[in-house]
Amino acid sequence: QVQLQESGGGLVQAGGSLRLSCAASGRTFNNYAMGWFRQAPGKKREFVAGINWSGGSSWYADSVKGRFTISRDNAKNTVYLQMNNLKPEDTAVYYCAVSLITYARRDSDFGSWGQGTQVTVSS
Repeated sequence: QVQLQESGGGLVQAGGSLRLSCAASGRTFNNYAMGWFRQAPGKKREFVAGINWSGGSSWYADSVKGRFTISRDNAKNTVYLQMNNLKPEDTAVYYCAVSLITYARRDSDFGSWGQGTQVTVSS
């Protein structure tokens, strides 16, 4: 079982940047694809970005493509989400999770969810 802990959220102005981190416990971190999701108030949780076990493949929601970059450091058991050119509509709680499926996007394909980190983008 992998346990996940997100960090790095905060308040930023539109156009700014943040880098989220997701630290994993357990020795099997590099067996899994990883994903970032977000949930805004009153909305369903949505896929943001995913990365395969080696970091060689990544995939994104259209809404963040070109602005967000997912990466991972298997030596540190950590996955990152670099968020640039942030917009007010990016405001949400951001979660990381693991998957056995490369290119997974569905909520149900992920597990071991972290507790989330709040990102707020002011206009």
